[in-house]
Amino acid sequence: MTKKELKEFLDSKVELYNKPDFIDSDPIQIPHLFTKKEDIEIAGFLSATIAWGNRKSINKNAHQMMQLLDQSPFDFVINHQESDLEKLEPFVHRTFNGIDFITFIKGLQHIYQKHKGLESVFAKHAQKDSLQTSIHYFKQAFFEIEHLQRTQKHISDPLKNSAAKRINMFLRWMVRPNNTNVDLGIWKSLSPAQLSCPLDVHSGNVARKLGLLQRKQNDGKAVAELDAALRQLDSQDPVKYDFALFGLGVFEKF
Repeated sequence: MTKKELKEFLDSKVELYNKPDFIDSDPIQIPHLFTKKEDIEIAGFLSATIAWGNRKSINKNAHQMMQLLDQSPFDFVINHQESDLEKLEPFVHRTFNGIDFITFIKGLQHIYQKHKGLESVFAKHAQKDSLQTSIHYFKQAFFEIEHLQRTQKHISDPLKNSAAKRINMFLRWMVRPNNTNVDLGIWKSLSPAQLSCPLDVHSGNVARKLGLLQRKQNDGKAVAELDAALRQLDSQDPVKYDFALFGLGVFEKF
């Protein structure tokens, strides 16, 4: 396949999968429940944090998270009392437990009170064509609060060669425009050109079959390699191809 043919093929798959139908089975449905900016970004961040494993289980548990936060995530984050956190203790999604959930609520409160909010933290360290350094500094800021070491594993660090799939997915949700009612596009200080592909087993395998990725591990170096290849296809919105790669892998068993 020539580069032109590859682009045409992938563009057609983006067209196919970048549609509201996609939301029905995806955790992006959770932030779509809200209209207030801070509610959307907190719901998105928490849903993306637990987005590994069975998709039905992810969606069910993300909905449960919102119920535990009284369907007002920002108000809960900012105004909770210590006693309000007790009801979060039984929560569990795989290795993310109630202690982690409580720590994340306190970390989010810290981000809004001391760092001017989620968008501000990521924008502060953004590079022209990458947010990977931003993720590193976000993690540092998030864990300035008292926490158990084990909770740190739930936010990946690309500067330690992690693919940081879930947080790259969250950034895609927040930054890509809401042209097709899929991504939310509420962060205007960042551009889709700065995003990286949320690399997982499905998108990685498809990318290798299409010759977009040579590296065998799904790690930070693979993300950088795939980013470079996707930017050649569309430098302004490279991450739109996440829909194509993911759809080909999950729905078409490409």
